[in-house]
Amino acid sequence: VHVEETGGGLVQTGGSLRLSCKASGDTFTNQAMGWFRQAPGKDREFVATLMWIGGSTYYTNSVKGRFIVARDNAENSVYLQMNDLKPEDTAVYYCAAAQGRYSDSYWWMAMFYDFWGQGTQVTVSS
Repeated sequence: VHVEETGGGLVQTGGSLRLSCKASGDTFTNQAMGWFRQAPGKDREFVATLMWIGGSTYYTNSVKGRFIVARDNAENSVYLQMNDLKPEDTAVYYCAAAQGRYSDSYWWMAMFYDFWGQGTQVTVSS
């Protein structure tokens, strides 16, 4: 299974960016697709996820009300709409896909996800 993110870049504080992600592979059974980020010198952290059956979405507190994760038009694709961006949002953003090894309850943990993209840089200037 291949996961690919697109859409990173440089934006000023208060601006918006949209990241896209597609998971592809013949045997992939989609349970959830999520986003993590890693800032320099910090651990990778959960940002948002979308559960494929039912459509529930979950966000880390720092992005609630600013970020939206949703399905995109293509199969097994999601986007992360990021609004009102802040310098502390600067990080490499990773898309990840889960195919059912663990219960839905673990959506916030990296181990829940089976496949990862290479990451895309998001830089928010002050």
